[in-house]
Amino acid sequence: MSVTADEDDLSDDERAGLALIRETGGVHQSDFWKELDVSSRTGSRIVESLAEKELIQREEAVYNGHNTYYLTPATKDLDFSLLMAGDMLSPFVADEEVESNSDAFSQWIMTLAYQ
Repeated sequence: MSVTADEDDLSDDERAGLALIRETGGVHQSDFWKELDVSSRTGSRIVESLAEKELIQREEAVYNGHNTYYLTPATKDLDFSLLMAGDMLSPFVADEEVESNSDAFSQWIMTLAYQ
């Protein structure tokens, strides 16, 4: 995974927290600080910093009967134009297997080549 400029400035605790959130795909804040073996106050500071840098998303949740936050990795803007040839979407998007001799694939490649 690429490192953004914001990630270069992270403390060791922030790096560990971001790695935990990315590896798990999401974690409740009440478990986050325990997993990192830091105090709840330190955990909250880490979360606040990562959220401010837009590296994670935080949404309110109820977990084990308590109000907390669910922390997930931030979604990045994706460039779908790379899947396009003119106004045609790549046949690889819809089909599990694309026959390289198929008309759809050939037409897409030709459109891509002549853009």
